[in-house]
Amino acid sequence: MHTLNKLLQGLDTRFVCGDPDTVIKAVDYDSRKTTEGSLFVCIRGYVTDGHRFIDKAIALNAAAILIEDDQDLYTDAELTDKAREKGIAVVSVFDTRLALAHVSASFFSHPAESLTMVGITGTKGKTTTTFMIRDIFEKAKRSTGLIGTVANIIAGEEHKADRTTPESYKLQEMLAEMAEKGQDSCVMEVSSQGLMLNRVYGCRFDVGAFTNLYHDHIGEHEHSDMDDYLKAKLLIFDQSDVGLINADSAAADRVIRYASARCPVYTYGIDKPCDVSASDLKTCRANNRIGTSFTMKSPWYNGEIFVAMPGKFNVYNALCAASAAGICGLPFEAVLEALSEVSVPGRLQAVPCDRGFTVLVDYAHNAASLENLLSTLREYCTGRLITLFGCGGDRAKSRRYEMGEVSGRLSDLTVITSDNPRSEDPAAIIADIMTGFSKTAGHSVIEPDRRTAIEKALSMAEKDDFVIIAGKGHEDYQIFKDRTIHFDDAEISAEILARMDSQEENADT
Repeated sequence: MHTLNKLLQGLDTRFVCGDPDTVIKAVDYDSRKTTEGSLFVCIRGYVTDGHRFIDKAIALNAAAILIEDDQDLYTDAELTDKAREKGIAVVSVFDTRLALAHVSASFFSHPAESLTMVGITGTKGKTTTTFMIRDIFEKAKRSTGLIGTVANIIAGEEHKADRTTPESYKLQEMLAEMAEKGQDSCVMEVSSQGLMLNRVYGCRFDVGAFTNLYHDHIGEHEHSDMDDYLKAKLLIFDQSDVGLINADSAAADRVIRYASARCPVYTYGIDKPCDVSASDLKTCRANNRIGTSFTMKSPWYNGEIFVAMPGKFNVYNALCAASAAGICGLPFEAVLEALSEVSVPGRLQAVPCDRGFTVLVDYAHNAASLENLLSTLREYCTGRLITLFGCGGDRAKSRRYEMGEVSGRLSDLTVITSDNPRSEDPAAIIADIMTGFSKTAGHSVIEPDRRTAIEKALSMAEKDDFVIIAGKGHEDYQIFKDRTIHFDDAEISAEILARMDSQEENADT
């Protein structure tokens, strides 16, 4: 049984009215989901203020209300009058977001304390690195949950993720489910928003890792500038037992200074002096997978590693994952095995193909990521690069021009199709893409229907070609003006390849 006083223990609070020993049956921060006997936490969002829904929470028989000290919608006397009729407690705190995280951790009996926690923050690489770490932990017989952008995985079951780092109550609920189902570890992506808004408050990370910092997430509802963005990322080290930092990141010096004042730190990298290094990088193919082999030197293990994902950026991801495993005391054999067969949904995801060419699905959905992807794959491809992509509707037109130009310049053949057209006409989006594409000498095929476009790209592929299906990655839907349909690039590609194989077998007989 949870009492209000017990949930709030450790917080600086001021009781406006009510009984500190009020029994709390649930914790809610969405008035639409408020249940009888719950603690309703008033959260100030970018769009609305939870204090506006106090009356609704009272009407729905909440047991207590948590407000911020500086809210100005109601006086203490007004709140007391509202709450007294139903015997509701009202408590004031400095920051209700932090308080929500605090009471949520307490409500679920602090589940993070029973798990080995690894948190990854940074602009790029979080998703891939978390999947690498989870695979290593699983190879080492550690039952490991995952929380991130692509999916939340609890005891082997995948659930769709609404955001990279869930709201604190949902996060604590998932960690509690992991612990209840016998899991001993959790690896999670920790976004700057998750840190800034105290979503991960109450979690202590055995390892907190920083991958890199690039210009992103600057805007009205995110970060005011790059300095604010970095400051949010740094907060992970305030709650980490060991820090792990990419020494080659442009922000490394500042990150290392901040982290070192708070916990022991290890660095990893390729170019600069560091604790964990990769050298002798070689592009290669092993076990029917393209990737990179490199020599790793570290305090925990040394030797040659093959990571089954191409590109220097995936060597960085692999170094981070292997370092986290080393800090946590996992065997080198688990690192070698996991990295040699790692697969991340929608991130250079290989679609099984026995037809002599390679099929990859990737989330690259802007010009910079597409250019990086195609430049990397060119090092591996001895045939043609066939790139299929579209652009999302209701988004900046400049992205269309830029992606068209990049694909026209770097691909041997571009198949231009739809992505998520949303409220726009797919033909108009394709016309914008062609504006950029026409500045190049590239060859193109236009097919607005994405399924048909994938079929055309695969049917045109020959031995040693690479077919890159870009833009949607792990997404399993397509959004049109009047409907949203199930659409998974990897799934549909596999279906088409299977049908092509079947048709050829039937023709031979």
